[in-house]
Amino acid sequence: MSVATQSRPASAAGGRPAQARPRRAMSAGRLARIVSLLLLAVVVLFPVYYTVVGSVMGPRDIASAPPSLIPHTLTFANYRGVFHAIPLGRQYFNSTLVAVAITVAQLVCAVLSAYAFVFLTMPFRRAFFALFMLTLMVPWEAIIIPNFLFMAEHQLRNTYLALILPFLAGGFGTFLLRQAFRSFPIELRDAATLDGAGHARFLLQILLPLSRPALASVAIFVFLSAWNQFFWPLLVTDSPRMQTLQIGLSSLNDAEQANPGLILAGVSMALIPTALLVALGQRFLVRGLTAGAVR
Repeated sequence: MSVATQSRPASAAGGRPAQARPRRAMSAGRLARIVSLLLLAVVVLFPVYYTVVGSVMGPRDIASAPPSLIPHTLTFANYRGVFHAIPLGRQYFNSTLVAVAITVAQLVCAVLSAYAFVFLTMPFRRAFFALFMLTLMVPWEAIIIPNFLFMAEHQLRNTYLALILPFLAGGFGTFLLRQAFRSFPIELRDAATLDGAGHARFLLQILLPLSRPALASVAIFVFLSAWNQFFWPLLVTDSPRMQTLQIGLSSLNDAEQANPGLILAGVSMALIPTALLVALGQRFLVRGLTAGAVR
């Protein structure tokens, strides 16, 4: 009994340091990860912070050396100046209309084509899909001249059709939704068929509600790409009232009227829809990009 009673404290005393060391190592490793993530967050978010803060700074704060990171005097004259320098409201509307139209069109095309590649029986289905995916390998610069000549020949410059038509369909959305649709068991489609559901009913009432993360990720990707377009709108529009927001912001950088405060104010307003879209749809974006990874 005495040996047992003496061995218990010894084992307990000898076991505590062995258990404490891994816990200390794990806590130190977790602290290191948190610190490194915070540093990365500062590096990533600093440009956004300075853009927003600089938009409400006065000329002295912006031109100070070293640069001022905190505004000493708040002013909203930069935002009022943007509306006077460019037709910001009209250009904001143009960018929103073009981005929404492209997003809706690509979603519809991607849903229908992905459904056909997964649930419809047709010959050479894999070959057609491979041919469809080859469009992703064609750089935009290779087809920008034919598209521009088409728009000029049909007198579509300075119109919404010129800004929207070349982007009505895309291969990325089809690929992503096909991978998501393939994760659904084929028995689900067979059960819906036995229940009397046709292709349209199965697609609209069963498949699409279960594929919301993938749909949201495609919508976010397409919207951000359309919102940030610069070169194509610059080619097909020369009227300030038909130009998009990105073209209008670039005109603020004119050498004759360059004002850092105006540029930062315009960029801050352009960041609002993209920041809200990513913040609200982040969880759908992550789930959608991983959809179909495991079957």
